[in-house]
This record gives sequence, structure tokens and C-alpha cells, in this order.
Amino acid sequence: MRRLSLNARQMQDASVTSELYVVLFEITHPELPAPIRLSTDNTERLQVDPHIYGTRSNWRGANPLTEPYLWVIASAVLPGDLDDTPASATVALENLDQEMVRLVRSFTSPANVAMAVVLASSPNQVEAEYEDLLIMSADIDAGEIQLSISREEIENEFFPSGRMTRDRFPGLHL
Repeated sequence: MRRLSLNARQMQDASVTSELYVVLFEITHPELPAPIRLSTDNTERLQVDPHIYGTRSNWRGANPLTEPYLWVIASAVLPGDLDDTPASATVALENLDQEMVRLVRSFTSPANVAMAVVLASSPNQVEAEYEDLLIMSADIDAGEIQLSISREEIENEFFPSGRMTRDRFPGLHL
């Protein structure tokens, strides 16, 4: 069972509320000079010309003043809690700039993704967190970039990893 903060429980129980959930994304890759930090909410205006909005949070060690999570028009389906399937999510980003497409197509190996659900009023308090996810595929069309995110399937682990011999497992042969 997942623990929620008092603010999140009050928001869910209220008939009308001004609170909303925000999903924060951190995308890392060895070829990126710095992590890409994205937010699904335009909590605060970060820059006037051009207008840039985002969320300031210290999640995953980010400096809220210099490393904000930039707002993108996106919709997200969070990972499920099913036992027999890997945690998978889908993120649909509005294709607003050709530079986004170029960046997504520039990698040949999967990028790592971490996701957090926070409240807009308390972005430093994580309500749910998903780490060690990989971008498995990216479907790009004129309107949106749809990223499929999942963890490494447990079925892909090598089996058997080695023989159970006296040299490798001396405790088994007492």
C-alpha cells in the first residue's frame, strides 16, 4: 500500500479542490551533458522572454533555482502495480519543436527515466516515485511524440547464471 501525504488525501477526499497532481520526469543518458527535467504543470513562470514555465523541486538532487523542471504539454499514464507484468508507462509529448524530434532520434541506446508524482503546492514532497525505467520506443508523428517507458523485463535475465559447483557455492556442499 502506498502512503500519501495528508495534503494528497485531503485533495482526494474534497468535493472541490484547487490542488492537482504534477508528474516530474528526469531523463538521463551518457550522451547528454545534463539530465533533462520535465514537468506536466506550469507552476511558475521561470523566464519572461521567451515565456518559459516550470516547476521548482529538489527531487533527485536538483537545485530548484538553477535546475527547474521545464513544463511540457504532455499526458502521462503512470506505471501499474500488476504482479506479472513489468512496470510500464506511456508519455505523450506535444510535438512543438523540431529540436525535440532530433533529440529523441539521436540516441541508439535506451535513455533512463525516473518519474515522480507530486502536488503542485508541495513539489518537494514525493507522493509516488518510479525509478530505473528505460525508454523502450518512441513513436513520432506531426502532432506528438509518444514514449513507451518500461523496466528491463525479468525474463531477459540470463538463466542459468552459472552451474552450482563446489567452487562457486561452497556452502551447498557441506
